[in-house]
Amino acid sequence: MNGYSEIEREKSNLINATSISLEQLEKSKNETLYFEKQRAMNQVRQRVFQQAVQGALGTLNSCLNTELHFRTIRANIGILGSLEWNR
Repeated sequence: MNGYSEIEREKSNLINATSISLEQLEKSKNETLYFEKQRAMNQVRQRVFQQAVQGALGTLNSCLNTELHFRTIRANIGILGSLEWNR
């Protein structure tokens, strides 16, 4: 009878230890999923930001090129105008 009680106690301890291990494993799994989700979201944010910056730079360069083009035309008109006055 004493041996049977010992076996039952060991069985109960093993079940409890297994239950605790499973809970810890589930917690670890959930933490890993959370961090992976955060990492994926940060990667998406970074890509969106990079694309936005690239788009803004493209727009800025286009505006600067247009402005430079207009300034060149105005300068050329000014030069041509001054040449006409000198004649």
